[in-house]
Amino acid sequence: MNRRIDDKSRVNRPLPDPGPLATRWELDPKIVFLNHGSFGAVPTSVRVEQNRIRDLLESEPVRFFERRYQVLLDRARAILAEIVGAPPENLVFVTNATTGVNTVLRSLDLRAGDELLTTNHEYNACRNALEAVASSTGASVIVADVPYPVRSEDEVLDAVLDRLTPRTRLLLVDHVTSQTGLVLPVASLVREAQLSGVEVLVDGAHAPGMVELDLEKLGAAYYTGNCHKWLCAPKGAAFLCVREDLRRSVRPLVISHGANASAARRSRFHLEHDWTGTSDPSAWLSVPAAITELDAMVEGGWDEVRRRNHTLALEARDRLCEVLGVEPACPDSMIGSMATVVLPDSEGGEKRDAFSRDALQDQLYREWAIEVPVIPWPSPPARLLRISAQLYNSDGQYAYLAEALAALVLSK
Repeated sequence: MNRRIDDKSRVNRPLPDPGPLATRWELDPKIVFLNHGSFGAVPTSVRVEQNRIRDLLESEPVRFFERRYQVLLDRARAILAEIVGAPPENLVFVTNATTGVNTVLRSLDLRAGDELLTTNHEYNACRNALEAVASSTGASVIVADVPYPVRSEDEVLDAVLDRLTPRTRLLLVDHVTSQTGLVLPVASLVREAQLSGVEVLVDGAHAPGMVELDLEKLGAAYYTGNCHKWLCAPKGAAFLCVREDLRRSVRPLVISHGANASAARRSRFHLEHDWTGTSDPSAWLSVPAAITELDAMVEGGWDEVRRRNHTLALEARDRLCEVLGVEPACPDSMIGSMATVVLPDSEGGEKRDAFSRDALQDQLYREWAIEVPVIPWPSPPARLLRISAQLYNSDGQYAYLAEALAALVLSK
């Protein structure tokens, strides 16, 4: 059951300084924010750009939607396509990666006896989408048990590929797992699955901005990713990339004017997905500002952003492992900008769902002003603590977290 806590921390102890780039965001200085992975955080300049777009829209809505919108959307798509390594023709915007996953699953022609393969690390919302589609079509959801802790990428490959059968219609796999923070070997998984005649839907919710992407080279049938997480775009910005030979088969969840609009100048894929009804597109149109802002934030651009976040996440993980007396749960090569460490089992062992929090998570927030998730995995009472590293974080913040865990967990 959720425990109510105040929005404003009453912690009296001195808090560590964030990273020097924290001034580019407007995060609450009274909170040690170590959970970029859940919802991201938008730099101030990107929020200003989104408001500018909203002002432009509201100043003359007809002019905006009928004369400007498509040009602005195509520009945003082209800039996003460049950073993820995808042809713009294969790319459409969606509101989040969960929507992207649902869009693909609802477009599949499934029959009784078909199998949908995923892993035990798959994000709960997308696992639910699999189950819903399977129950309505007579297909089955097959779950490959990927070990955690994991010693190598080969263990992931063996666990997944061993569950492929002649009935497997689709493999849904995370690029970066949400619960356990693992960067999975998706290139190898895509290649091996395709050799068995199985197409792959990659749930890349965390990948854009965290790891380098070349979606055209990857060659997956479907790839969906969030822009609001590690690209730091506003909430509501995500994309779906569909390989050219499959674009005609993927319909949006909402059918609108694009279904019978003239396709003389635009593909049916873009016509249908670019307009599913009136909404606020400012998050999508702000993606270029987010990409540009972080690229210019440090010398070396996006390569340096990814390197810094990766290094900080590894150093923080190692610090927490040392304090807790546990081993790292995976090789360094399977870490991006998030990492998890194993915690002692919770005392209550109560069943939890996606809308409830562990008592330790609330205690860290209430008594130490630390925002960090405690995740029940694989099931209560077992649990993990997941840290995120973004440019606004500092090493001192993770040292402070280690101090808090020593006081709250090891002292019992």
